[in-house]
Amino acid sequence: MKQVMDFIVKANDKHGANFSLLKLAPAKGNMPTVQPGQFVQVEVPNSKSTYLRRPISINYADQHELWLLVRRAGKGTNSLCDTAEGTILNLVLPLGNGFTTDVKGTALLVGGGVGTAPLLMLGSKLAAHGVDVQFLLGARSMSDLLQLDLFRQTAEVHVATEDGSLGHHGLVTTHPVLQQDNITHIACCGPMPMMKAVAAIARERGINCEVSLENMMACGLGACLCCVEDTNDAGNVCVCTEGPVFNIDRLKW
Repeated sequence: MKQVMDFIVKANDKHGANFSLLKLAPAKGNMPTVQPGQFVQVEVPNSKSTYLRRPISINYADQHELWLLVRRAGKGTNSLCDTAEGTILNLVLPLGNGFTTDVKGTALLVGGGVGTAPLLMLGSKLAAHGVDVQFLLGARSMSDLLQLDLFRQTAEVHVATEDGSLGHHGLVTTHPVLQQDNITHIACCGPMPMMKAVAAIARERGINCEVSLENMMACGLGACLCCVEDTNDAGNVCVCTEGPVFNIDRLKW
């Protein structure tokens, strides 16, 4: 059930110049139940020029805390990245439909850039249920890889960097792990060209695959129609309510 709640910023951990990990706790009441792949709409405090809430993927959540990994991309996200500890943030949550967690076999979770954010919680939940989890994380350079230590604490991690500074030299989609015979499920989030390329590999190999779309969202509730995606089974649907996670069989890619 969607709720509008105030959260206290318990910590703002900087990750390089462009990312902040906001660790939030409910100002009062209990933490709502959230699923990996869902997102929140955050009101930007004390900003006269920012009228719309910002959609942010849930990076991690338990009974006490909720984490948001925020990338600087404009006035709204810049303001959120500069939020001081003790600040109250108002969130609408949980929004959207998350990743499938009833998975068997070996799950490969593929992320690029800040698209790795929702995969941390997904990997933690799958591993806790006995699924063989592997991460494939990509970035331009080693310095752009986010939360690498936390991913390594969760499951086996494969890395691809475009400059070859760590792991496989090249794009995520050229990493040999994608050709492993034991992969039964792929979950993917990141730049659209990367997700389409991973989806093509999954189709070719007959592997079940889900992707988390990052279409432009304004309301997060299916009212503004900014985030519409054309699907095979239902025509145009709102990513914020039907997704953001879709099985690739539904998408006209």
